[in-house]
Amino acid sequence: MDKEAKFMITCLIFAVICSAVSSDEWKATVVKSIDALVGSCVVVPCSFSHTGGNLPSSRLRAMWHYKGKTPDTKGNNIFHSDATLIKDNFKGRTKMLGELGENNCTLEITQIRNHDNGPFCFRVEVVKGEGNEPTKDMFSFDKDCVELNMITDPAEPTLTQPMAATQGEPYTAICSVMHTCPTHVPTLTWNWKTERIVYHRLIHSGNWETLSILTFIPEEKDDNRELTCTAGFNGGQTSSSKFTLNVK
Repeated sequence: MDKEAKFMITCLIFAVICSAVSSDEWKATVVKSIDALVGSCVVVPCSFSHTGGNLPSSRLRAMWHYKGKTPDTKGNNIFHSDATLIKDNFKGRTKMLGELGENNCTLEITQIRNHDNGPFCFRVEVVKGEGNEPTKDMFSFDKDCVELNMITDPAEPTLTQPMAATQGEPYTAICSVMHTCPTHVPTLTWNWKTERIVYHRLIHSGNWETLSILTFIPEEKDDNRELTCTAGFNGGQTSSSKFTLNVK
């Protein structure tokens, strides 16, 4: 084997090694599975890193596509920076939240349909600039995809309250409900006109909790009164829970 052939083989081996190292530098953190209420919305948390270093959003092109499908084809994308390449039945229902320049690939899907299962994968491409001309820096995170678990009935609120109320003393009841769409938070309403405090908090992996804290001073006439908390979800579905107040 002559020197030129040996040199070419060495270059090929080096290129393969570099390619493997480069691929290892493309990483994504995507929730593997998340519940989605049919008719409502879901927010899929996602973050990523890439070999391009710190780049502004204008230098990055994003897409979410069906696993195993070519993202450059219109019928395979549920989101694409080029809106003309989004699958027709997803147009107007998906958008990216946050900034790509901050490595945020979080996806929102609205008007959830019972066939929106996925799995869906994120892809990022580095472009040259305003012309959106592609470079060789691109990667589909095919091993970090999300599946949506279709939920047809909304979660029922959970009620937390003391066993009994005392006449003339402050009484507090808490109503909480789980959801997966922090951009359209469920509303919690009581059948009791008084002050209440509402909180929203992240529990884990895209699952959120909304709480309503009701505080009032019960009277004798409130004994055996039924308290109801109703959760209203994006898309119009509702669910409720209730308990009977016992006043000492």
